[in-house]
Amino acid sequence: MRMTETVKQLLIINIIFFIGSQFVSVAYPLFSLYYPENANFRIWQPITHMFMHAPMPNLMHIVFNMFALVSFGSALEHFWGAKKFLFFYISCGLGAALLHTGVNYLQIHSLLNEVSSLNLSNAQIHTLLNADYRAIFDENGKMLAGNIKTILDNSHCTQEQFNKISEAAMISQTPVVGASGAIYGLLTAFAFMFPMAELAIIFIPIPIKAKYFVPGLLAVDLFLGFKGSSLFGSGGTGVAHFAHVGGALCGFLMMWYWKKNQFNKNRWD
Repeated sequence: MRMTETVKQLLIINIIFFIGSQFVSVAYPLFSLYYPENANFRIWQPITHMFMHAPMPNLMHIVFNMFALVSFGSALEHFWGAKKFLFFYISCGLGAALLHTGVNYLQIHSLLNEVSSLNLSNAQIHTLLNADYRAIFDENGKMLAGNIKTILDNSHCTQEQFNKISEAAMISQTPVVGASGAIYGLLTAFAFMFPMAELAIIFIPIPIKAKYFVPGLLAVDLFLGFKGSSLFGSGGTGVAHFAHVGGALCGFLMMWYWKKNQFNKNRWD
């Protein structure tokens, strides 16, 4: 199917963001999505993060996302029209950001609850969550004198409690980038509209009907998300699995509502 106009524009914007961010050092801290309590968080990041992708040499991140955008997005825009498609795409990206941030909130505050006996103030917690833990130790692994050491010493923080705090800080300071959440929304919509279409991935070159392929893909993301979560297990993959689930969930709810109201049969333009 020919690439549709809105998909083409989204493709161009993503490529521009990707190339530009390789040369402008402030792009990633400015446009990636940070946890709202992080000092790098900006109000526009829930939107801009979906146009950012992993930096070079990780080229596959943007390649796979853009391939999926063109493959599934063009089919959906063809039936929906540009405005409805763009509304759906952005909404799924925001849904991905919302669930990802919500899971981070649960993880961070679960860890902080485990060190509540330290009686840290909100200002102290903010300082600890935003500290650069790579720069507070000398070459011998001894903590350097400074604000962080003072806070921890005065609260009589143990090594186990410090590990909890540093884990919470790592979650808070890890940004998320990529169109994957919006793409998972497109995959869900595609499965809704074309359930019998056969899909395949490189690792499983056997065609699978969309109505089985997409739920199976989400099941893998859920498993890996729970496995890598500090609430449920260990072994993170470096992938924002709950953002994928959030985009798919948003897409499912919108498709369910549109189908229920027969709205999905009408183009917006």
